[in-house]
Amino acid sequence: MCGIAGFVNPNGCKKERQKYLAILEDMNRRQKHRGPDDDGIYLDDLCGLAHVRLSILDVDGGGQPIHWHYSLKNYTIIYNGEIYNMPALRRELEKEGIPFETTCDTEVILKGYCRYGTAYFSRLNGIFAIALWEHEAGRLLLVRDRLGVKPLFYTKRSDTLIFASEIKSILAYPYVRPIVSREGLCELLALGPAHSPEKCVYKDIYQVLPGHYLSYQDGRLDDHTYWELRGSVHTDSEAETVEKTAFLVEDAIRMQMLSDIPVCTFLSGGLDSSIVSAVCAGQLKKKGTQLSTYSFDFTGNDVHYIENSFQPTQDAPFAKEMARYLQSDHTCLFCDNTTLADHLYTAVNARDFPCMADVESSLIYFCGQVARRHRVTLTGECADEIFGGYPWFYRQEMFDRDDFPWSYDMTTRRCLLNDKTAALPLAEYAHDAYRRTILETPVCLADNPKETRGRQLQYLNLRWFMATLLERMDRTSMHSGLEARVPFADHRIVEYLYNVPWELKSLGGQEKGLLRRAMSPFLPEMIAGRKKSPYPKTYHPEYEAILKKRFAAMVSDPREPIHELLSKNAADTLLAGKLEYTKPWYGQLMAGPQLLAYFLQINYWLKTYEPVLEF
Repeated sequence: MCGIAGFVNPNGCKKERQKYLAILEDMNRRQKHRGPDDDGIYLDDLCGLAHVRLSILDVDGGGQPIHWHYSLKNYTIIYNGEIYNMPALRRELEKEGIPFETTCDTEVILKGYCRYGTAYFSRLNGIFAIALWEHEAGRLLLVRDRLGVKPLFYTKRSDTLIFASEIKSILAYPYVRPIVSREGLCELLALGPAHSPEKCVYKDIYQVLPGHYLSYQDGRLDDHTYWELRGSVHTDSEAETVEKTAFLVEDAIRMQMLSDIPVCTFLSGGLDSSIVSAVCAGQLKKKGTQLSTYSFDFTGNDVHYIENSFQPTQDAPFAKEMARYLQSDHTCLFCDNTTLADHLYTAVNARDFPCMADVESSLIYFCGQVARRHRVTLTGECADEIFGGYPWFYRQEMFDRDDFPWSYDMTTRRCLLNDKTAALPLAEYAHDAYRRTILETPVCLADNPKETRGRQLQYLNLRWFMATLLERMDRTSMHSGLEARVPFADHRIVEYLYNVPWELKSLGGQEKGLLRRAMSPFLPEMIAGRKKSPYPKTYHPEYEAILKKRFAAMVSDPREPIHELLSKNAADTLLAGKLEYTKPWYGQLMAGPQLLAYFLQINYWLKTYEPVLEF
């Protein structure tokens, strides 16, 4: 895993070479956390490429950029990600006489592209963000994986195209300023912590869409689609569906164990992480190796936990049982309240704008702890979006709601805003984003209305909710140089499950019933039948007290930039009351305390990044 950045300047870099070299070095420095092991830069008359490396494959010989002269032309590549079918792709190229100098997947991508062109992107099974420079043609390609697991941002300033894995590196380029327009404020306050698939909160900074590649040549930027979901009739029987699901899930996990250094897993004791851990443990046992697993919890949750419909059970006893079952080397990590609050700001630094409050700050802390011993982990992320595990897939009132089911009520979001900010069309902006996604949902003409709605919900989750969680996973892990892999986001699983009817996905009338049935041979009964429980959060009253104290100090200081957005009277009223813990305003975890935390993040972001707000 790595970080990439660079630019193409059609007006040329030759006259000011030292200036552009310094820019590339600064771009690398700003995202060095993504690749602490090595770095490299390349600069010619038109193009600059920068790369920082976290060494997973070919630890000694896989440095980037990588260059190749092929068919009288020159090519250079930088890349962030992992190609899990790399061994098979390499063997195919070797049979055609293509030589290799390293054992890394970067060289496979480069030489496969030189041999087959853009069609080769569809043959890659993995997570990736690629920048590929064709010297003689003066063309840059920017490529992103099918589900958007790896980030890739870009912007244009005049005729110059600038790109990077993280926005902070784009901001290193001269004349790129952090500006937030009315649209950006709506992204922040109506959709946040999510954002539109092609945008972020900053004006004129975009993302390469998942399953797309951009081509930039002679000042012209073209967007191309190389992969998209399609709706079709599912013809497999129940038994065949169970069998194929089991094969796809196990194969994806097995493939994603590809590494030259030891892998570990996150193990909450929930269904998804337990499946990933069980397959990994079985594979390692064949090699005489023990799997290391990690679970996460918060100081005081054993006393202060509040049972609710979104979080019906605590993870600890289930994680302990699963670790015993696997005979893994298990570590339970704890986060205290002050650390959790302090890392709210670290999370903003990692994401470059406000994010999922303490849901994200805790994960960035835990990933930092795991990174002390391991550099590659597999997680259970994305199974709920793909297999239908969230409440909105099976609670009728949420299933039928004509809006984002995880953030449909704007009341909580608006309650702290001043008159100027509250006048923004927040509800309209969010609903327009929802409707656009519904209209682009791939459907099947044979579907009945319930199946059509099921597809819409799944597509909404893939494009929005899962994208937010994937961003969270990438930034929180890579902030400490930890590579987090997500086997359930294998595109083969997504393609197959998208067309499985809902009665099969919920076999036995249970959420994710198909996944439970398919993978039950790997799990003890108490895990296979456990009701869904999301990522944990703290219920300790001390955490709320810390947030209230910091929030009150912020509100009482007229110099704080949050006053551009916030109503002091409304803030004082909220502080005087009791915060709601079990009524989320985003997802399943972000309730009353997380509202305070989100505004603390906004204030820190306004002070640190100093964006220009354009109301």
